[in-house]
Amino acid sequence: MQITTKQRAALKAIGQKLTPAFQVGKGGVNDAQAAQIEDYLRVHEIVKISVLDNSMLTAREAAEDIAERTGAIVVHTIGAKAVLYKRNEKKPVIEL
Repeated sequence: MQITTKQRAALKAIGQKLTPAFQVGKGGVNDAQAAQIEDYLRVHEIVKISVLDNSMLTAREAAEDIAERTGAIVVHTIGAKAVLYKRNEKKPVIEL
């Protein structure tokens, strides 16, 4: 799934207002956490994650790992935060 530049900008605007729903620590991303994020995305379509200072991963690396495991798209990363998006085909929440 690809998104256009305008769609990415709209998702970034939504993501800026969010508070991080998940944190990635020094253990990195595990299967249970990826499953929780996938469930969260199924309901909300967009999620913001925070990568703690003690993590061995950068925000970009953590976001790409989660995106690969969940089928989401990395909208953007800034500092220690990342925003991911995955459209719910049955019940879309965000209209792009």
